[in-house]
Amino acid sequence: MDFERRFRTACGYAELGMTAESVAELNAVDDAFQERPEVLQLRLHHFMRKKQWTRALAISRKLCRVAPECSAGFLHAGFCLHELGKTLQAKQLLLGGPTALLKEPIYYYNMGCYDVLLGNFKDAQVHLQISFKMDASFRELAKRDPDLKPLHAVL
Repeated sequence: MDFERRFRTACGYAELGMTAESVAELNAVDDAFQERPEVLQLRLHHFMRKKQWTRALAISRKLCRVAPECSAGFLHAGFCLHELGKTLQAKQLLLGGPTALLKEPIYYYNMGCYDVLLGNFKDAQVHLQISFKMDASFRELAKRDPDLKPLHAVL
């Protein structure tokens, strides 16, 4: 089966919540295509849904190497680091990421979360306000986010 067909099948299974079948299709993809960004992103999706942060981090880092201009690998790697209790490393990783991150409201939102947890409340507020201006739906998310509890009164 060719790459495109197998990958579309894996995506279809993922959309239906059929993780085992999706992963089986990904595993059946020829080795020459295993490090394509779209394959890595789908594999990463499965690990993150299962909250397998260490495995997801490894895939995220590989995605950063394979597609260094793409913000997704950096955003996901940062989130995985944060979930593994390495919030300072998550922030540092994002700061060293591609300029494409600066167009992503989730970048500013995550930076806000990381700054709160690191005790940088003023910086956190600045980052969060930028994310809210870029996408107003992040304000509602922030009001429920336990990481942002110290700022809930001012959001």
